[in-house]
Amino acid sequence: MKVILLKDVKKQGKKDQIIEVSDGYAQNYLIKQGLAVKYTPASKNILDNEINERNLNEQALISECQKIKEQIEKTDLIFKVKIGASGKIFGSISSKQIAEELAKKNIKVDKKTIKIDHAIDTLGINLVDIVLHKKVQAQLKVILKEV
Repeated sequence: MKVILLKDVKKQGKKDQIIEVSDGYAQNYLIKQGLAVKYTPASKNILDNEINERNLNEQALISECQKIKEQIEKTDLIFKVKIGASGKIFGSISSKQIAEELAKKNIKVDKKTIKIDHAIDTLGINLVDIVLHKKVQAQLKVILKEV
C-alpha cells in the first residue's frame, strides 16, 4: 500500500515522502497513529498544495530577512568603552548588548542569532555575523572607541 508520511518515521522515511509499505503496517500502525495517510490522487494534490504554500512562505521569509540584512549592513554600532593601562577594554561586548543597540535603531534581532567568533575586547572595527535565516547571513561592524 502506498502512503504519504505526515511525520518522520524512523527507518521508513521523512515527512511528505510517499512510500510503499505492507497493508497491515499501514492500516494498523501508520494511519492509526496519525503518521501517514493513504495515497490517493486527492491526498497527493493536498500534499502538493501544502508544499507549494510552505515554499511561498519560505520565500517571503527570505525576502524579509534580506531587507533586514541590508539595514544591518548599512549600520555601524559604536560602543564607547573604558580602557585599562595595558590598552585592553574592561570586559567585552556581548551579543545581548549588540541586540539592544540594534533595537534602539529599530532593527529587531534575537541575540541568539548573533554569532561572535572571538571576544570583542579590542579597540577599532570588529566584524560580527548575524544569521537571520539559514540562507541569509549579515555582517555587522561593531566599532569600539575610547571614552
